[in-house]
Amino acid sequence: MRVLGIETSCDETGVAVCDDRRGLLAHALHSQVKLHAAYGGVVPELASRDHVRKLVPMIRAVLADAGTAPADIDGVAYTAGPGLIGALLVGASVGRSLAMAWNVPAIGVHHMEGHLLAPMLEDDPPEPPFVALLVSGGHTLLARVDGLGRYDILGETLDDAAGEAFDKTAKLLGLPYPGGPALAALAETGTPGRYRLPRPMVDRPGLDFSFSGLKTAVVVARGDTEPDEDSRRDLAREFEEAVVDTLAIKCLRALDATGLNQLVVAGGVGANRRLRERLAEECAARGASLRYPRLEFCTDNGAMIAYAGMLRLLGGERAGLHIEARARWSLESLQPPGSGNASTAQEFDT
Repeated sequence: MRVLGIETSCDETGVAVCDDRRGLLAHALHSQVKLHAAYGGVVPELASRDHVRKLVPMIRAVLADAGTAPADIDGVAYTAGPGLIGALLVGASVGRSLAMAWNVPAIGVHHMEGHLLAPMLEDDPPEPPFVALLVSGGHTLLARVDGLGRYDILGETLDDAAGEAFDKTAKLLGLPYPGGPALAALAETGTPGRYRLPRPMVDRPGLDFSFSGLKTAVVVARGDTEPDEDSRRDLAREFEEAVVDTLAIKCLRALDATGLNQLVVAGGVGANRRLRERLAEECAARGASLRYPRLEFCTDNGAMIAYAGMLRLLGGERAGLHIEARARWSLESLQPPGSGNASTAQEFDT
């Protein structure tokens, strides 16, 4: 089966073609960072309009790169949520229309299931069961994964996602948009130990997160005066270490709580170097396996949507003729394709 995947949930346009026998054939990604930088954050209406401009030319280019004609496509997968509703509707309407025109099935994919499955695109993919940390600008959660559509949420953020906290704290420190990468770069030159910020919710049982208070702690530590360059570096370093420590502690607790020995990390914050190093140390110390997608698939991309959609289409799942888009959508509400078919639910492999 050969599937066209479309990702338009936020500020990146992603397109890919995935084949169940030959793997990922081609993919392309367009970032809207420059478009939104002038406003200090994502402007939903501008995001939708840019998806409209970019999506069809990108589909044509990816099909050409994959050596694939429309007649070779067996299904179309598009991100149906969660995300910005206008942006989702662009991808959903194009994807559903192409599927109808080409007389192939369509499937709406959960954005976070796409992230969760992104490591499966690697040469040595993890096998369930495992603990997954999905950590990005809009989402932070821990889940036990027992197979496709078999997800048990262990804990999630009660307020800001980790990536969102990075962006907001970067703004407090006067850094440009996108703030997360800028803060991480500044933290590289910071001196550890000068400031001490809290590690939220690690002093109590449970696997939920809370990052909004870290912004307040940064404001208090900064004081009333504008910090000098050294102070900004050191605050950035301490903030990053606070987030990394919190995520690492919760991941280890999740492994202990589930009795599993395999951790999968996905989402944009999963590209953070300090987080990768810390989790690698912790997992090595306890003999646990640690897996990530390649860096280009940590952020939003069409490849993960094509792959997730392909698995569900192979399992017999089909969307109706309606256009599906959901601003909010619980990962835990997903079911295995063809529920009741144990063989479909147990494996990710095609």
